[in-house]
Amino acid sequence: MLNSEANAARLSRVLPPALLLLVARVGIAATFFLSGRTKVQGLLTIKPSTYALFRSEYALPLIPPELAAHLATYAEHLCPILLVLGLVTRPAAFVLLGMTAVIEIFVYPDAWPTHLSWAGLLLPLIVHGAGDWSLDHLLGRSRNAN
Repeated sequence: MLNSEANAARLSRVLPPALLLLVARVGIAATFFLSGRTKVQGLLTIKPSTYALFRSEYALPLIPPELAAHLATYAEHLCPILLVLGLVTRPAAFVLLGMTAVIEIFVYPDAWPTHLSWAGLLLPLIVHGAGDWSLDHLLGRSRNAN
C-alpha cells in the first residue's frame, strides 16, 4: 500500500464508524436475543426446561437458579432490543458483557473463543456508544464515535 492514510480515509468513507457500530449492535443483539428465545414459550413465559437448565448446567454460585433464569432470560430479550435501537447502548452492552463474563467463568470456561468474539463486539459499544445511527444520538445521549 503506497499511501495507507489515504486508503484508510477512503475506507472510512465507505465504512463509517456509524455503520461499524450498527453492525456490532445488530450482530451481538442477534446472538443474545436468539439465545433468550430458546428459554421461553410464547412472548416471555419461561419454559420449565429453562429452570432445569439453571439448576444443573447453568448453576451459579450465590444466585438461586430461578432468579438467574429470570435475570438471564429477560436481559437476553431487553438488552438486544435496546442495542438494535441504539438506546441506552452503553449500559445494555455492559450488562451483556457482564453476562458473557459470568458464562465464561462459571458455565463454559472452555468456550473462551466464542466469548472473546462477543466481547469484541460489546467493548466498542461500551467505549464509543451506539454511533450516529441510533436513538442515543438522536436524543443527544452519546458522544460522537469518531
